[in-house]
Amino acid sequence: MLRSLASKTTWDETPADPIEGTSWERDGVRGSQVSWSVGYGPRTEAWILRPATASGPLPGLIALHGHDGFKFHGKEKIADGPTDVPAVATLRREMYGGVAFANYFARQGFTVLVPDVFLWGSRRFPIDEMRPGPMPGPEHLWTAAEEDHPDRDDIAWYNRLAARHEHLVAKFCTIINRSLTDVVSYEDRVAARYLRSRTDLVDGPIGCVGLSGGGCRAALLHATCDEISAAVVVGMMSTYGPLLEGYFANHTWMFFPPGLRDWPDLAARRAPIPLLVQYLLDDDLFPTSGIRAADARLTEIYGRSGEYTGQFYPGPHRFDPDMHRAALSWLRKWLF
Repeated sequence: MLRSLASKTTWDETPADPIEGTSWERDGVRGSQVSWSVGYGPRTEAWILRPATASGPLPGLIALHGHDGFKFHGKEKIADGPTDVPAVATLRREMYGGVAFANYFARQGFTVLVPDVFLWGSRRFPIDEMRPGPMPGPEHLWTAAEEDHPDRDDIAWYNRLAARHEHLVAKFCTIINRSLTDVVSYEDRVAARYLRSRTDLVDGPIGCVGLSGGGCRAALLHATCDEISAAVVVGMMSTYGPLLEGYFANHTWMFFPPGLRDWPDLAARRAPIPLLVQYLLDDDLFPTSGIRAADARLTEIYGRSGEYTGQFYPGPHRFDPDMHRAALSWLRKWLF
């Protein structure tokens, strides 16, 4: 996939060759498999979710899966498709209160798009492209080599390889004058264009929502995509300075685009476009001082017009049902 990425010369955000596949219905939601090409690597696979009883166009919402240190699956972590995926059950229970939040929002009256993105799910790298060659790279000087594994379907093993591989991909993106942030946000803008093209979408604003790495993607879409009129960023907001005290290494390369002054400034780039940030006060990934500073910075940029809302929740990194309901109430204000 890296070779095809390197050969890409135009970054048109129009999804190429979109295809709609099979459909299903379960638990009050009608789903459809869709896919398109971004011009490099395998096709992007996604799901469209709508209320089973809906017949006309609905407001649009993009549900964005997180990083999670779990790249084997993407959309399956936050959405129920035609069949259950047991491998994501523990993650979903710990991070989302056991709820497929994309389906929750679909049942509440949205046309929800749930796309995979570069490095995850249908867009993940094959194992053989991540294995080291016969001459070990410099990473072996600071981390033990991952042994080969007889079971190529071992998801935990794949995810360990993928964690190491992200460093290589980030270096490669730099060589071609891009960043991992650029590539991921580009693919999400293509997804937004796909959603906008659908006839089951009202001619109105589109929102996006995600936790953690999905919150990172939501902030990037909010900052760079004119199609997005409201964003919910969950568990992914802090100023950079406080992260230097023991938090920096815990985060994906997506969180550090080159040349960025600070993360809240990026999230507010298109102010006063509405923005909701849900903060976790006992989040292991972010210091409370960074969280509070980010809220203060966003409040300063947005002023008191009401387009920015910061909500604070006690407890660990998560996007649970109470937070789903609060996000829904806020999204209804701006998208309905």
